[in-house]
Amino acid sequence: MHNEKDNILIAQRFDELIKISQKRCPEIEEQRGILKAFEFAKEAHKDVKRHSGEPYILHPIEVAIIVVKEIGLGYKSIVTALLHDVVEDTDYSIDDIKRLFGTKIASLVEGLTKVSIAFDASVSEQAENFKRILLTMGDDIRVILIKLADRLHNVRTIQFLPAQKRDKILSETMFIFMPLANRLGLYSIKTEMENVWFSSSYPNEYEEVQEKLSIITAQRGDTIDQFVASISLILSNLGYNYTISKRIKSPYSVWRKMNSKGIPFEQIYDIFALRIVFEPTPEIEERSQCFRIYADITKNYLSKSDRIRDWTNKAKSNGYEALHCTIMGPNGNWIEVQIRTKRMDDIAEHGLAAHWLYKDISLQDSEMEVWLEKVKEVLESPDSNALDFLDRFHTGLLLPDIPVITPKGEMRHIPKGSTVLDFAYSLHSAIGNRAIAAKVNHKLVSLRYQPHMGDRIEILTADTQHPQKEWLTFVQTPKARTAIVEFFKAEVSNSLLKGEQILELKLKELGVPLHDRVINKLLDAFHINSKEGLFSHIGAGFLDLSELQKILKQNKAERKISYWGIIFPKTNSSQSDSITRHSYSLEEDPIAKTLSYSVANCCRPIPGDEVMGFRLSDGEVLVHKKSCPAGMEEATRIGEKIINAEWKQHSYHSFLARVALRGIDRMGILKDITEYLSLKLSINIRKVIIETHDGIFEGHIDLYVHDTEHLDQLIKNINKINGVEFVSRIDVKKD
Repeated sequence: MHNEKDNILIAQRFDELIKISQKRCPEIEEQRGILKAFEFAKEAHKDVKRHSGEPYILHPIEVAIIVVKEIGLGYKSIVTALLHDVVEDTDYSIDDIKRLFGTKIASLVEGLTKVSIAFDASVSEQAENFKRILLTMGDDIRVILIKLADRLHNVRTIQFLPAQKRDKILSETMFIFMPLANRLGLYSIKTEMENVWFSSSYPNEYEEVQEKLSIITAQRGDTIDQFVASISLILSNLGYNYTISKRIKSPYSVWRKMNSKGIPFEQIYDIFALRIVFEPTPEIEERSQCFRIYADITKNYLSKSDRIRDWTNKAKSNGYEALHCTIMGPNGNWIEVQIRTKRMDDIAEHGLAAHWLYKDISLQDSEMEVWLEKVKEVLESPDSNALDFLDRFHTGLLLPDIPVITPKGEMRHIPKGSTVLDFAYSLHSAIGNRAIAAKVNHKLVSLRYQPHMGDRIEILTADTQHPQKEWLTFVQTPKARTAIVEFFKAEVSNSLLKGEQILELKLKELGVPLHDRVINKLLDAFHINSKEGLFSHIGAGFLDLSELQKILKQNKAERKISYWGIIFPKTNSSQSDSITRHSYSLEEDPIAKTLSYSVANCCRPIPGDEVMGFRLSDGEVLVHKKSCPAGMEEATRIGEKIINAEWKQHSYHSFLARVALRGIDRMGILKDITEYLSLKLSINIRKVIIETHDGIFEGHIDLYVHDTEHLDQLIKNINKINGVEFVSRIDVKKD
């Protein structure tokens, strides 16, 4: 039973829901329906507590609040949010929901139940269920929108979960839900998820960035206020009703920019932004009014013309409209200014849900409808197996689009990172199949070329051309891949058996039996998800096995240098649930000089890094950085195999790390750096790449360290060398 304190808290949160839902649900019958759903859910979840110790009913209430307050949905979605866990967690059925609340709400609840089951299932079942629930997006996108609200509240309370469960949820959130929120235009939800992921995965770095943001806000706050006052006067003189809000770059965005560009906090100049939201004058084009405001602001302030972003003429694929410009503020710092009408702001804040706010927005004619069609296209593709789908969904459907131009002047959108061959297939499969090259801005390029925003693309074709197997190594979009595979379908129908025979013969020549450990190494080396996929690719001739021996030897050699040991008690399956609650110690054996688990080659974590451990099918344990995209993808697929791994102190093994350097070039600077590392610090250097230009040097050094503490001290020491201006750790990547 709930105690008095619980009942007071439940009543307060439900009162908040009723208060904020009145605008979207003004009818008395709708308010009664919300109350009925609340009372039903409260009774269904009675005496159930969450990991935080709070009554479970608070979770559906909070989800419903997010649904109406942050997404902007209405009555049916609010009721569905209140009921979304009833069928999954209690004895009530979908038929009960249909009888009490109607067919539509029952359908939404059923869709959400399928989503929850999908993310709790085993690897192949999870991926297959994920495909199925996404098929419902075309029927009612609200299923996914409510699920995003559900996930947002779960990450808000993630600190109460066990470590391995926390890692699984955070990885799913980063790999699927954050890009999905971005694709649907739900920027505030995406930003909050990013910051929760950052603070949970890298708490020390989060606190450091947060502290620096607080300091710079205090230092520049008055100057920004002066800038706001000046712009307010301009808008008032134009006769607009408006609001101006200040935005500070999120901690995650700052951290990501620091890491991706290899720069310190002090070199990030777009910390602040202003957002102008105004009520436009009727019967005057909104775009013209946005530019009028921009023109009046730039009469008094300098504008950075190459940083103007106009989405008022052509909205982003998720419906976002605004005019972005960069203005020099009173203190000489550049400040981004976003100019929106009230309608544009509602769409920006509520994303796809604005379809329900503005009835004149045609979902069928929007870019989002085009994207939903792409989702269906991938889901219904005959060659799209469950595990491959997660890759394709993430790379082909969640990445942002860029606009490109056809020779006739038509604007098309393709996913960022696509090739001109992907563009050819987006026009028509027949054009893609016969493509031989392309002209981008009248310059001849190969089919591998990745166009940029605004490029004019002309596809060159030949009647004698047909798809090549190597095309599958560089195309990015599901449509292109499907068309190419379809072309070779007859040829590869028996490739699985053929591929297994070829691999077995190759391994026999090397004296190596075909067993799971060898297959797992090859899956990792060729970035393939399954044994069947490996055999099929080999049989179809898509993989080159000429370096098979080198791959196997390389893996064995790396175990001596880069692998760590892990204390891993043997257990039967019935004990596994209790064991995974404990932490596992990542240890070395300095006497035997051996390590019994592998460090992932994609991110190469070193002791002290925040990591996730995975117990593989052969018993081996693989460790990824928590920020590693491949690791997050694995956690999404095989979340049940995550273990809570913790580093232990060691003294024998060294690990490869890379530091980026930049500074003022002078005679002997490279000699000073390498001698300081080798002779004074006794650091083993593997590689040095330094370039100089215009009196500046920059590059990176690959070296071996014991742990992150050792690396941090090394970076501090390098910073003391005369001429060195900046040193930072970056990811080790293949050159």
